[in-house]
Amino acid sequence: MIRHPFPPLYNEESRILILGSFPSVKSREQQFFYGHKQNRFWKVTASVLSCPVPENIEEKRAMLLQHHIALWDVIGSCNITGSSDASIQDAVPNDLSPIFERAQIRAVYANGAKAYEMYQKYIYPQSGRRIVKLPSTSPANAAFSLEKLVEEWRVIKEHLD
Repeated sequence: MIRHPFPPLYNEESRILILGSFPSVKSREQQFFYGHKQNRFWKVTASVLSCPVPENIEEKRAMLLQHHIALWDVIGSCNITGSSDASIQDAVPNDLSPIFERAQIRAVYANGAKAYEMYQKYIYPQSGRRIVKLPSTSPANAAFSLEKLVEEWRVIKEHLD
């Protein structure tokens, strides 16, 4: 069983929460979200927010908090092979209640199908908060070009202004 190795990113001013499934091997090594160079999360969010792509963890953290975006993962621990969402077994969800209690979350978004599925199974029955499924920024999601991802992810802006 692998435990999630780093805390959520949010503050009291966070308005939207973006949830992944579980950190990749690279993210676990870096102790921060979307650490694999091929993951398009940082390019997509920077484009949607009209910002330069952040280069390091401090810039990434600052960009999200400045734009009132919280980031976390649905799963707190699981058995997983490498970084493959399809291999996730014995998932134990993270407790999202501290984020919902302390931040002003207006909308919740899933970065991909596995995060959406796990949220619906484990979190929604307790929270009652709807989640919107966005296409995954993972390099495994080859069906979506960077441009198409940016187009789909623009929906997050409606809760930030």
